[in-house]
Amino acid sequence: MSTRVPLPRSTPEAQGVSSSAMLAFLQDVEQHVPELHSVMLLRHGMVIAEGWWAPYAPQRRHMLYSLSKSFTSTAIGMAVAEGRLSVDDRVLSFFPEEAPSAPDANLQAMRVRHLLSMSTGHDQDTTERVITQHNWVKTFLSLPVEHAPGTHFCYNTGATYMLSAILQKLTGERLLDYLRPRLFQPLGIRHATWESCPMGINTGGFGLAVTTEDIARFGLLYLNHGLWNGQRLLSEAWIAEATSTQVSNGDMTVGTDWTQGYGYQFWRCQHHLYRADGAFGQFCVVMPEQDAVLVTTSGCNDMQAVLTKAWEHLLPAMAPAPLPPAPTEHAQLTAYLTGLHFAPPAGEMTGGLAAQISERKIRFYPNTAQAQWAQYDFAADRTTFTIMIGQRKYTITCGLGAWEYGTSALLGCGKQRQPVAASGVWTAPDTFQTTLRYYETPYYQTITCRFTAKGAELDTALNVGFGVNLNFCPTELPRLVGEFA
Repeated sequence: MSTRVPLPRSTPEAQGVSSSAMLAFLQDVEQHVPELHSVMLLRHGMVIAEGWWAPYAPQRRHMLYSLSKSFTSTAIGMAVAEGRLSVDDRVLSFFPEEAPSAPDANLQAMRVRHLLSMSTGHDQDTTERVITQHNWVKTFLSLPVEHAPGTHFCYNTGATYMLSAILQKLTGERLLDYLRPRLFQPLGIRHATWESCPMGINTGGFGLAVTTEDIARFGLLYLNHGLWNGQRLLSEAWIAEATSTQVSNGDMTVGTDWTQGYGYQFWRCQHHLYRADGAFGQFCVVMPEQDAVLVTTSGCNDMQAVLTKAWEHLLPAMAPAPLPPAPTEHAQLTAYLTGLHFAPPAGEMTGGLAAQISERKIRFYPNTAQAQWAQYDFAADRTTFTIMIGQRKYTITCGLGAWEYGTSALLGCGKQRQPVAASGVWTAPDTFQTTLRYYETPYYQTITCRFTAKGAELDTALNVGFGVNLNFCPTELPRLVGEFA
């Protein structure tokens, strides 16, 4: 097991980047994409800028969503190098016991390279149909394949899951366990977690969680063509193949980075760059010509805006040689980065109704969420909120005008608990609002309760979300209305 050595740090100017350009990028992103959680920029192998918006922090993992796919692709590249499989192997050859009794020609023609390049031939993403079943492999193989494999791009998380299933079938190890000695330990990535399907296979296309610097290490490995501290971890030929266009995914329209071509679980970008990419702004952008890597974690809806701001501010700022020291500009950038935070919500610490309603149960009228009752317990410096949904009781304690740290599965899918920072304030004499930041995920959630003479109305809202639960995703409940018991 290798010891984790911190990535070397330097100043932007020493690596040919203007501190003022980095600051302009951050300020522009904050103004237009107000839910960035972390950022790290590397040049010539050095970290030249890094920051986390508290309560997000350097030591905390962050849910990667589809950025996980690029790690899965890496595992396949390693397995190919070990001679365990070929990208031209037929998918059905790995799962004869799960195959339909009469597979059609398109399914029979599907190969590993089609899973890698999202060109399986499916007309729509298979994910929602797959993850609602117990046996994801069998379900994937049972679905119609409308196009000849290799002829049609369709972003398909189910395809990435199949890569994970193939790897486990071949090695007897979960994807996470396979990568640990081959990738994670050499890179110094510790404490990675990866979700699994009901049959114990890592989900592959989502579910990996690592830190911001871990993502940067991964990007640096690709920037260095598979070498890490002089050790060959991944074939240079595989990296070239995986990050080049394997299938067209659009007309390469200027201004969008989703039509520039797709490789093996990597997206091509404008300006001859490529990236690993996850929902809501999880980015690992590799810039070969600039010898740079940009990493972000985020909870934003406008992912293109983050990339556009990077192209506008950072690319022109990367000079071929070191720049003269700029102590004033660097000090301004450092101060900005160290001061990043999400403030607790603004409002009053006490409400006129607090004494009257504390510890009183609000029994909800019948609702689709099966929420039965809720209760607020108001204390001098914190509030405890409890809600009964179905047969499960959720409790969260929030600070008043300050973050209270804990863990909760409150309003979350399933039983999975997540670290959370919670704060509550009175936004009106009759309205108490709680903000929950699940700071190892892209999500924050607000719970707004307006009290009436007889009871209360409760609303929840999310900053971002899916129509389908790929992994932990808080639930946006319908409006709940009830009366005091």
